[in-house]
Amino acid sequence: MIRKENPDNTKTWSSRSVGAPWQHRFFYFLIKLGGRHIAYPFLYPVVLYYLFLRPDQKRKSRYYLEHRFPDHKGFAAWRDSFHMIMGLSRSLVDRALAGICGPEILQTEFPEGQRLAELAAAGEGLIILTTHVGCWQAAMIYLANLKRPVHMLMQQDEGDIDRHYFEHSGQKNPYQTIDPTGFLGGTLEMVAALKKGDVVCIMGDRRMGAQANSLAVDFLGAPVQFPVAAWKLAAVTNTPLAVLFPLKTGPDRYRIELAEVIRIPQQDSRPLSRLTPYLTRYVSCLEELCAKEPYQFFNFYDMWEE
Repeated sequence: MIRKENPDNTKTWSSRSVGAPWQHRFFYFLIKLGGRHIAYPFLYPVVLYYLFLRPDQKRKSRYYLEHRFPDHKGFAAWRDSFHMIMGLSRSLVDRALAGICGPEILQTEFPEGQRLAELAAAGEGLIILTTHVGCWQAAMIYLANLKRPVHMLMQQDEGDIDRHYFEHSGQKNPYQTIDPTGFLGGTLEMVAALKKGDVVCIMGDRRMGAQANSLAVDFLGAPVQFPVAAWKLAAVTNTPLAVLFPLKTGPDRYRIELAEVIRIPQQDSRPLSRLTPYLTRYVSCLEELCAKEPYQFFNFYDMWEE
């Protein structure tokens, strides 16, 4: 997603891909021709193009990497950007691969999958906190097997050429989409879904809209404004919040980690500052993930600029 600025100095986001339509079609053709074995090698010239000829795109990788590896300069910094952009590129190929060749093409393990299924089946609602980590499509495929309807807070701009895995096979969207740019940011729809005992997925690492709806927590040594919508919803509706990280562990393998299950008492829903300890638990999980899998946190904007 590409950041845009508006006159009110609040961030809005575009979900449009930086790739051209013909580039997407080319990789879809390669996947149909021979799967990842053919598609992966063609990623090298694409990634090198962005590194050498698109300094604007390389610069977007540096925001996070300079906080994660503050001592890396020169070739080491270049190598970090290469690994990060290559990781994102492979996750996008895997997303298309799951749709074109079938979800079984990805070998996904979920050690605590039964625990998440029990939380969803309890009927008290469940918030799943997602992050720009690994390949979220691997987790989405699993979520389709939960015994409750799944709602996703998701912005997709008109003209966006990126496809979700189910769009490649012509399947109906197995999830109900909630538009975060709608009335009250989709809050009414999310509350209604949770009251019915459904599952709601919300992104936890990217703020959209006014700064008043965020809290500052230190992340990798400096404060970042994190969105608090998920945390406030969890408190108001007395709903458990599960933090998921889908990580790539091999060429065709993923592991979904259930990092935390957090419950927030209703009395901590206001003022917002009372949510800080719970938000800090998520940020600590994210820091631990960045420590062991530094190139699987796909952050391409300056979270720290505020």
